[in-house]
Amino acid sequence: MDAQASVTSFVLYGTSACHLCELAEAVLSELLAQGYDWQIEVVDIADDDNLLERYALSIPVLTHTGSDLELRWPFDGATVLAFAREEVTG
Repeated sequence: MDAQASVTSFVLYGTSACHLCELAEAVLSELLAQGYDWQIEVVDIADDDNLLERYALSIPVLTHTGSDLELRWPFDGATVLAFAREEVTG
């Protein structure tokens, strides 16, 4: 099996100077430090007008790459783990 296929990928939408986005990144960093094999891309919505329109009032938002499902703030480690399990098992 391809090792890349087993990696769960997420996108965290936020923006700079956003305190809640920093808290969300800290939650995700803590989970990564615990050994979860995830790839997390942080996307600044200020760089894209469509993302800014979509997420301006709801950041931070975590999505599973390729999915329409979103996990909106507030979330903690347990919530992210449940979201990840839901995404992996479909």
